Amino acid sequence: MKTVVAALLTTLLLCLCTLPAVAASGATDARDLPPGLQIPTAARPGPAFDVDKATEAYLDLLSPEQRARSDAYFEGGYWLQLWDFVYGLVVAGILLWGGISRRLRDLARRLSARPWLYTWAYALLFVLAYFVLTLPWSIYTDFFREHQYGLATQDFSGWFGDALKSLLVSAIVLPLVLVVVYAAVRRAGARWWIWAGGIAFVFIVFSIMLAPVYVEPLFNTYKPLRDSPAREAVLSLARANGIPTDHVVEFDASRQTTRISANVAGFAGTTRVALNDNLLDKTSLPEIKAVLGHEMGHYVLNHHLRITIYFSLVLVFGFWFTQRLFDWSLARWGGRLKLEGRADPAALPLAFAILSIFLLLATPVANSIVRQMEAEADAFGLNAAREPNGFAMVAMRLSTYRKIHPGPLEETIFYDHPSGYTRVHAAMTWLKENQDNPTANAPLPPPAG
Repeated sequence: MKTVVAALLTTLLLCLCTLPAVAASGATDARDLPPGLQIPTAARPGPAFDVDKATEAYLDLLSPEQRARSDAYFEGGYWLQLWDFVYGLVVAGILLWGGISRRLRDLARRLSARPWLYTWAYALLFVLAYFVLTLPWSIYTDFFREHQYGLATQDFSGWFGDALKSLLVSAIVLPLVLVVVYAAVRRAGARWWIWAGGIAFVFIVFSIMLAPVYVEPLFNTYKPLRDSPAREAVLSLARANGIPTDHVVEFDASRQTTRISANVAGFAGTTRVALNDNLLDKTSLPEIKAVLGHEMGHYVLNHHLRITIYFSLVLVFGFWFTQRLFDWSLARWGGRLKLEGRADPAALPLAFAILSIFLLLATPVANSIVRQMEAEADAFGLNAAREPNGFAMVAMRLSTYRKIHPGPLEETIFYDHPSGYTRVHAAMTWLKENQDNPTANAPLPPPAG
């Protein structure tokens, strides 16, 4: 998943529209560690096998310079979350206090006096205005910073083209959702937040179902796994875990990033497990099997439905929080801003600003929800693929962009996946209890491909 969440959501509908594939196994700059599996001597099974020493031996695969760069990138992300929140408040302030939102509403009303139609028109104009106002920040965070750390491969025209595709999706989907939400606001009054929670649940389910079919192919090409030494091993693993093999595909992420990744996306009949081409080209077969075992854990354990339910419940609390502060804010500033009440779409930036406060505070909760499911998928993957060293090696590749050994509180607040240390330690614990594992005792295999 871009990973499932730096904050729970930045705004309600903008994040729902671009909800990432849940439980992506992560990504890294594949240039930093050479292709192929590396098994430190301390990680070899034997009577003197020590979990902590084996874990530290894997962590030592990263040089001090690599760890310093990884820490800088990830810790910088903590500040990005804060500044992203502040930037969002500034954008909301420009739209409200600059009178832009009010003018967009008045323009929409000139197109039609029907509430559902002028709400749709306002929402479309809002999406365009929001895109323009947040574009400078997006260029820095998603383009320049990613290139600075060697994680991006696109030139600016390619990146901007993908940004316009995202804008197109938002312009189609968000106005429809807002029409339904504002209909609930007009009908339910102060209890709109209950209705909004149900709407969010239904919308997330449909978004997850439709995204693999209609949205993701806008950005990447998805196709059946190529013929390679990894193909039969991957398909065998899928069959063994009850996953239809035509639901295991690859996609060309190398056109955008140097990261390796895989994800499970979709819902019900559209669910699929996808590997990116960097994973297939730059890692070994044990690593690929370890990643696929993890992703199949998400599939088998039905994490998509669970995370939809959990996040919908979190959003219900967020909507309640928004409703409580929204009416108070309207009473205090609504007249000055020429807002007409909670059903006035011109007040949408105010609602987003309030909701963003809740979502920032809810970041540890959201991250912990995802992190728990990631840990479950890790355990499933270790038992399914039986590749502890492949799993540990992938964790080390992830750790070239994710701080490898955070403190407990730091991991709880900022990590939506277990840290690299936690994952390697879990793999070595599994290996200690399964020292007869044939792949753990085998000679190092050549890179897959």
